[in-house]
Amino acid sequence: MAVFVALGAFLMTLAGGWTALRVTDRRHLVLGLAGGLMLGVVGLDLLPEALHAAGEEVFGVPAALLLFVTGFLLAHLVERLLAVRQAAHGAATGTGEHGTNDGRAPQVGLTAAAAMVGHSAMDGVAIGAAFQVGGGMGLTVALAVIAHDFADGFNTYTITSLYGNARRKALAMLFADAAAPVAGATSTLFFTIPERALGGYLGLFGGVLLYLAAAEILPEAHHDHPTHSTVLCTIAGVAFIWLVVGLSG
Repeated sequence: MAVFVALGAFLMTLAGGWTALRVTDRRHLVLGLAGGLMLGVVGLDLLPEALHAAGEEVFGVPAALLLFVTGFLLAHLVERLLAVRQAAHGAATGTGEHGTNDGRAPQVGLTAAAAMVGHSAMDGVAIGAAFQVGGGMGLTVALAVIAHDFADGFNTYTITSLYGNARRKALAMLFADAAAPVAGATSTLFFTIPERALGGYLGLFGGVLLYLAAAEILPEAHHDHPTHSTVLCTIAGVAFIWLVVGLSG
């Protein structure tokens, strides 16, 4: 049953990626919406769950928040290291730091998309674990996962493309993200993840997502089109996640 329900997440993820693909002529609106979705997922979904699951403190600070900050700094460090490496390569080949993708390293996009795939796999694990508790709990969790997997697919394709990766790579990451919940749900037939470890993962992943939204997605959305409609799309993205969290609660 859990694997069957996870197929709904598969289809919803593909629908989100297809939407991001089809509205490329309104790229600033797509990025604004993606930034809002990511912000909503972090602030309204991931962090509350992380604090609940990993509630212990380390020197007066919840462990989940420490991992959240670590994730933010880790994403910043990885991006800077890859950007420096790309700049050095550009200087060696005479292309300069700001080549075809404004100095962004495509590896950052692939790494971020891979993190999204990992998160989607954990969504599948959550579905399987919830069905182990009971059918009602499983359907509730599945509803929440399927609803926000639209945002996952949308963000996976958008992030991969934003960093200058070829369309085929963006589509490959999208399909991997769509298949991940099915694989995650299947894995619960063999093992379960301790709640404390899951909380730590959610905190770390939330920090990575917040960095991408605040430092990359939203600035790019307003770079060429600083319009009110872009801001409205960002607010709509946050509101959508709020609605999903409220309905699933």
